[in-house]
Amino acid sequence: MIPTGKLYGWLLLGLAIAIPMGILWPQKLLTISLILLGYDGLILGLAAWDNQQTTQRRVDVQPQPVHRLAINRDNPIVLTVRSGYFPADLQIRDGYPPELEVSTPTLNARLSSHDTQELTYIVRPHQRGEFLWGAIQVRQLSPWQLVWHSWKIPADRTVVVYPDLIGLRSLSIRLTLENTGSIRRAKRLGTGTEFAELRKYDIGDDLRFVDWKATARRGQPMVRVLEPDLEQTLIILLDRGRLMTARVKGLTRFDWGLNATLSLALAGLHRGDRVGVGVFDRQIHTWIPPERGQHQLNHLIERLSPIQPVLLEPDYLGAVTALVNQQTRRALVVLLTDLVDSTASAELLAALSKLTPRYLPFCVTLRDPQVDQQAHTLPQTVPATYARAVALDLLTQRQIAFATLKQKGVLVLDAPADQISDQLVDRYLQIKARNQL
Repeated sequence: MIPTGKLYGWLLLGLAIAIPMGILWPQKLLTISLILLGYDGLILGLAAWDNQQTTQRRVDVQPQPVHRLAINRDNPIVLTVRSGYFPADLQIRDGYPPELEVSTPTLNARLSSHDTQELTYIVRPHQRGEFLWGAIQVRQLSPWQLVWHSWKIPADRTVVVYPDLIGLRSLSIRLTLENTGSIRRAKRLGTGTEFAELRKYDIGDDLRFVDWKATARRGQPMVRVLEPDLEQTLIILLDRGRLMTARVKGLTRFDWGLNATLSLALAGLHRGDRVGVGVFDRQIHTWIPPERGQHQLNHLIERLSPIQPVLLEPDYLGAVTALVNQQTRRALVVLLTDLVDSTASAELLAALSKLTPRYLPFCVTLRDPQVDQQAHTLPQTVPATYARAVALDLLTQRQIAFATLKQKGVLVLDAPADQISDQLVDRYLQIKARNQL
């Protein structure tokens, strides 16, 4: 039972009357005090009775099931509230974990009799893992509005925060819409690696695809139609070492890298590739062999979601050596990490060079957008000038390292961490369209 302003108002009214009476008739101060106590007792008794009446009019609050949340996304949480024969004014606070950012800590609602409402608030997690939702705290205004009747609804439930599942859903829709058209376009242009069919020559077709033997047999020009090879292999190596523990735009680099890993895996599976993932630090922490099909994406999500970054220096050569032992056929090897300069990343450069020419190595680094902003902002103070000089030097050293990688035949993508997923998927689709693998 929580007093309202109205209850305090009635109690103060008795005190406001008693004080002047005590001043006017000091000889009757005891009598006035007893009257005030009786008045306060009556008001408090009415408040208790009012609270008891509310107990019989409690609303029903039910949380809608939520088992998965996506990191760094707005996830709606819905509570269904039903009233009985009487209207109700409510204040509801869900038992969400304090580590999560919420849009509205307390939900307010006014229901008429026999009414049902869905109350929604937004949860935005900034870290993965399992979180326990506690009991729901409900306050309902009493009929005479003297007290808030308060009680808890046991609703203990465990909710798991996964990588960016909402982004994966959007990407899946995009790839599904593009998939048919891209394959048809590839066939029409005669690009690809696998023979599909023969058709008559059309004006504008590439003469390199003319099948001269078929042309001689049929007496008219025939061209070979090729389609993309659906038996290619995509291996993703995700660094979980020291540099990946740094936070960028509210998430660790590893979280951005994990989101990009799953997005790239989804794109690869949509294109028919066999997709495998390795997570490493000083050694291979998790290895998921390449497979095709939707079940592989679900397997990747379940296996990779619990992994967290650690303060260890990664062993790039060890990771690449383990990959070479595991994967014998040619593959596109995408390594997601970060680098500082050519000197500090010498092992990374040596490891990626070891993959060429047997594999197609692709180095993907997650840049901090704040460094870009610092480098391109004109300084106004001496400390800001030094900070800009350091930022420019960091960017220059990165470009030198990337130039070295390109000279060794390594593909390179350096993008802000919060944009890495989209840019990586687009680059992968370009590689597939150009048959670089």
